[in-house]
Amino acid sequence: MRKILILFMAIVALAVTSPAFAAKKSIMELPPYERAVLIIKHHETLHDSRRHWPYLGYGHRKLPGEKYFRGYKMSEREADMLLRKDLNKFIGIFNDLRPMDALLMGVLSYNIGPGAVKKSSVYRKLKAGDRNIYKAYTAHCKYKGRFHKGLYKRRCQELAALFIP
Repeated sequence: MRKILILFMAIVALAVTSPAFAAKKSIMELPPYERAVLIIKHHETLHDSRRHWPYLGYGHRKLPGEKYFRGYKMSEREADMLLRKDLNKFIGIFNDLRPMDALLMGVLSYNIGPGAVKKSSVYRKLKAGDRNIYKAYTAHCKYKGRFHKGLYKRRCQELAALFIP
């Protein structure tokens, strides 16, 4: 019962703090992919490449050969396009799963990296058909080795908005 209450609170918190709230009453009215984009934008925010280098946009890490440089002024539109490009790449890595599960693993990869997700118990469970992933998914809530309340809230929001048990 406590887990359900936490998930419900996470959905409500995300719904009322998102830009979509003004246009729609619930994030759940949006297509799943758009929910994923809103969740990432909400938690990553727009990075300033002067302060967060080599990260820019919504948490994109500069890759070799890309045109970006420290101090690059990225527009919100360009950051949105880069986020979607990265998310699509991560979702494609998990094409051996159901589409909604691949989306969930893509969102987790956006935050912790696809290598860590491929090695995770949550990925193994989904691949084996085990839908009981709450504990395994919310285990990815550590920052510098310590439990992070904000990451836990993010994981709950991701599960509530994107996972179909």
